[in-house]
Amino acid sequence: MAANGYWVGFDLGGTKMLCAIFDNDLNLIVKKRKKSGSGDGTASSLDRIAQLIEKTLSEIGATPQELLGIGIGCPGPVEWDTGVVRIAVNLNWKDVAVGPYLTRRLGCPTTVLNDVDAGVFGEYSLGAAQGSRCTVGLFPGTGIGGGCVYEGSILRGRHLTCMEIGHTRISSSQRTSGAKLSGTVEVEASRLSIAAECAKLAIRGDAPNLLAAVGTDIAKIRSRAIAEAIEDGDKEVERVVRLAAQQIGICIVNLIHILLPDTIVLGGGLVEAMPKLYFSEIEKATEKFVFDCFRNEVKIVLAKLGDDAGAIGAAAWAKKQFEGTAPPRQLDSSEPSIPQGADGPTDKD
Repeated sequence: MAANGYWVGFDLGGTKMLCAIFDNDLNLIVKKRKKSGSGDGTASSLDRIAQLIEKTLSEIGATPQELLGIGIGCPGPVEWDTGVVRIAVNLNWKDVAVGPYLTRRLGCPTTVLNDVDAGVFGEYSLGAAQGSRCTVGLFPGTGIGGGCVYEGSILRGRHLTCMEIGHTRISSSQRTSGAKLSGTVEVEASRLSIAAECAKLAIRGDAPNLLAAVGTDIAKIRSRAIAEAIEDGDKEVERVVRLAAQQIGICIVNLIHILLPDTIVLGGGLVEAMPKLYFSEIEKATEKFVFDCFRNEVKIVLAKLGDDAGAIGAAAWAKKQFEGTAPPRQLDSSEPSIPQGADGPTDKD
């Protein structure tokens, strides 16, 4: 057993989940991945989460009794004080009491975060934004994720998580991403939107390298394929990506004028695949539009922690919430029930 026990950081996604075990100094000991099983129903999904934690602990010969706390990042709006995920579309969840379930099943306190908040807190704690007073994270991927850590705390609403940066409007476009508001950052700059435009280019013959590599299936036009098509000479694909990066730049200008963060962390598949392109367009936008007196107050950096950021941030947040206040407890010997309704999961299957 590590001195003082273990912390769990858990990153739950629509298709996969990651469990990481840390010692009391937040040194990573072991991590395991598994498919989320999003079509299995909420009861089965919660059981899979708990099983992965138990199995990961068993890899180092540890038991749930040795846990100090669990932090879990989940997609969608979260009631951070009750541990309820209000809605997670990719998991087919509504009002799922993740925190109470894991606390009872594994016998230790659990804190539930929005997954992007967890990632930003990871970069703030152990990554690219250490020592910042105010950190904003922006992650262009399939959608656009955003989060903020202000003076050591995650910026949240009274009951729910916030910073839905991807759903703020930045253009007069009438296109939507499924929500009512049109012209949002997600519509203009997400990987899904870029892929749709690139598919059109491929069909028209304006992206021959992309067409040869992955065809016109939007699901296959991922960040690496887009980057490789640009490297191979697809100028129209580069034009589309630069336009999207410009919109990210405008979004960052807005964030600077509202929050004046000292660090903005950029991550996500698109930025990681094409950092020079994105930073070039963002620099142009900030140089042109940010107030002169603000310019030298902000640094824009590339995320350092990659896919581990969410698990690291969730564990770090759990430690911040529970250290010194919640020693490991005995597990409930009875089988944990699945709370229903507003206080728990609603099985949608």
